[in-house]
Amino acid sequence: MSHVGVPRGTVRKRRSLALLTAGVLTIPVLAGCSSGGEETARGVPQDIAPAARETVADGSTVNWAVDALPATFNAFQADADSATTRITGALLPTLFPMDRTGQPKLNPDYLESAKVIEREPKQVVLYKLNQQAVWSDGREIGAPDFVAQWRALRGKDSAFWTARNAGYERIEKIERGADDLQVRVTFSKPYADWRALFSPLYPKEITGSPDAFNDGARTTLKNTAGPFVLRSVSKSKGTVTLARNPRWWGDRAKLDTLVFRAVAAKDRTQALADGTVDVADIDAATADRITLARRDRGNNGQPLNHGPGSEITPAQALRSWAQAHGSDEDAAEIAQAAREKNRKAVVAYAAEQKALRDFAVRKSLEPAYTQLALNGESGPLADDRVRRAVARALDREELARTVLGPLGLPAKPLGSHLALAGQPGYKDGSGALGEQNTKEAQALLADAGWTRGGAAEPPKDTKAGSEAEKKEGKDGKDAEADAEKKTTDDAEADKDSKEETDKDSTDKDSTDKDSTDKDSTDKADKDSADNEAAAERKKADQASADRDSEDSAASRDEGLYIVGDDNKPGAPAPATVGSASAVHVLAPARTAAAQGTALLRQAGLLGEDGAVAATDKQPGGAAGAYAPVGTAAPAPAAAKGQLGKDGKTLTLRFVLPSGPGSQSLRSVGDKIAVMLEKIGIGTEITKVPDESYFKDHIASGAYDLALYSWPATAYPATDGRPIYAKPEPATDGSLLVEQNYTRVGTDHIDQLFDKAAAELDEKAARELMKQADARIWAAAGSIPLFQRPQLVAVDKKLANVGAFGFAAPRYQDIGFKNRQAAGSPADRKK
Repeated sequence: MSHVGVPRGTVRKRRSLALLTAGVLTIPVLAGCSSGGEETARGVPQDIAPAARETVADGSTVNWAVDALPATFNAFQADADSATTRITGALLPTLFPMDRTGQPKLNPDYLESAKVIEREPKQVVLYKLNQQAVWSDGREIGAPDFVAQWRALRGKDSAFWTARNAGYERIEKIERGADDLQVRVTFSKPYADWRALFSPLYPKEITGSPDAFNDGARTTLKNTAGPFVLRSVSKSKGTVTLARNPRWWGDRAKLDTLVFRAVAAKDRTQALADGTVDVADIDAATADRITLARRDRGNNGQPLNHGPGSEITPAQALRSWAQAHGSDEDAAEIAQAAREKNRKAVVAYAAEQKALRDFAVRKSLEPAYTQLALNGESGPLADDRVRRAVARALDREELARTVLGPLGLPAKPLGSHLALAGQPGYKDGSGALGEQNTKEAQALLADAGWTRGGAAEPPKDTKAGSEAEKKEGKDGKDAEADAEKKTTDDAEADKDSKEETDKDSTDKDSTDKDSTDKDSTDKADKDSADNEAAAERKKADQASADRDSEDSAASRDEGLYIVGDDNKPGAPAPATVGSASAVHVLAPARTAAAQGTALLRQAGLLGEDGAVAATDKQPGGAAGAYAPVGTAAPAPAAAKGQLGKDGKTLTLRFVLPSGPGSQSLRSVGDKIAVMLEKIGIGTEITKVPDESYFKDHIASGAYDLALYSWPATAYPATDGRPIYAKPEPATDGSLLVEQNYTRVGTDHIDQLFDKAAAELDEKAARELMKQADARIWAAAGSIPLFQRPQLVAVDKKLANVGAFGFAAPRYQDIGFKNRQAAGSPADRKK
């Protein structure tokens, strides 16, 4: 769906201080751990219908859907969101926007050059500004604007309410160069990501005082320096209108006006069909409708074989007609009303489909990736062996195919936490953890003390895993120090340890064979009973059967045994879930409040179907848990082969969003649950409203497993550190996790990030990032799954707009391919 909280360009925000605690880990072999080479993986190209400027008509208006009106136009404040970034991108200078390969590229509209001119004794960067670059009030862009922004963002003046300062705190001074068009920036310590600074650049009138910075730029921008200027903001209409900048010195904007219009995800199909918007991020369901509309163009007025009424069989149609014209007046009235309702729905759907023919679906991969997060704070996942077992049970290729395959996009799992395929420095580092291997995963669990009979055993003292160490009263700091010592051992020692583990795993597999055979016999008996139960279930009505299918994944857990909704007295009501759609992309170093806002736009990109794949676990049992007579009772966990230890089963809390746009995300979660079940790990799937998904679960640590996304960045040393930083103790005894919501980290990883941030040699810095990525893989707190799909509906006459991929839009090039489309697209007939 929409680019939730994540701009098409680089996202960089202050490290936010979140909550709670860290897990400890050991690192397996890291020498030669990568399974791929740098820059061997190609990214998916952008899809924007490129056209030369001379073929694009001057004039007209484009309406562009955004999720909501921006809470602020100040991109450095905590509640800045994707709409803030989208709009300010057309109004303010970005000195180094990302190009189509995910690299920062000098913007000649603002800079003639920018480079490091001194490294010793201190780093000095010299900016040479475009001599034509001016603010919309006519004043030249110059050193005073750089100085004001540095002072506002360096973190020394608390009067400025800023949500990010990464890099600005390293600046020692800013001076005028040889003339007014030169800006000389001296750093107190080396900073490799200096290109990330001063983007967007605000005029000194905004950054020069706390009042202007905190309040003045929230609702308007009077002074800008982009191809467009801000004309008006209408909260009642939900629009932000930009007009062509008459003082713009670059390529003249093709459009007269550019209108950003707030349209909720669920309303996008209707907004496209009625001409309200011309460009909109969409989900897979809307993309399918547009594809069908284009396909049906030549059906010569024949009824559509999809949409309302298409599922009605001839026999059902005949029965409906008979009821509508029968002698039973009450039944006839009901049937007639239903037929009329269906007729209107068919007509409305057909009209929408006709209008959708004028749109094309532009698709690429979004500069963001979805990960499985494993919370290492406490519980079974505090043991790195259990985390690694979970990771090695996953078939990441299958999960990628689930989301990307139906869209015709390359279904390749992502191999890095710090770069995406196609970016310089991308290298598949997943070999540090190991490929999918069920036997190895089972061996890791056995080594951690989780066995098939463990759930029936009485609790006993044990030293397997971090959780048991806490029960023994062992000092957490000692455990953390021991784990970090393992992390920093040389590669040869790691290799020896891995070889021993492999040998133990082989022996254990051989020992467990008899037990496995017995489990297979038990499973065959259970399958026989299930077949008898299936025959009974066929007697239930079709609606109940559909609900059973949706809830089959959750029925694997005790207390979630769903065999039919019999509507019997006393059955607990299903849990109420939220209906908001959200895209769970967490913008780096954003405060928790801003994260929550961004998360209200998560998986709309992945589907519009609101069907639920699993039920919430409810006190007293799940709704509809009354079995027909003769249905076999659910087998206890031990009989199913679920692992246990000290009388407890190995069950993980898997939190997923419940919104109607998150169906594909839930499908991925359901597949993960099946994969974990194969190695004896149970999952307790809990669906929560989208508005509470981040704040009440991810940020607070109230989960074991969760799915959410991080955006791509051209500056991993700066933007990646707060995501993977080792949590540190606070003065009140809690831990500051920044944005490391998995609570898994090491000193070694932090040191690699710090070294890379200070390394001015780009090749050396990339090598450090590859080492850090390998360590992050080995820690098994975050498992990258796939790069997220990007689907954009665009009026087919528009050029230079669509699925931008890594690149930032060039707003001045967007327009209609010919003059026939002149006039507001919102007013023309589709």
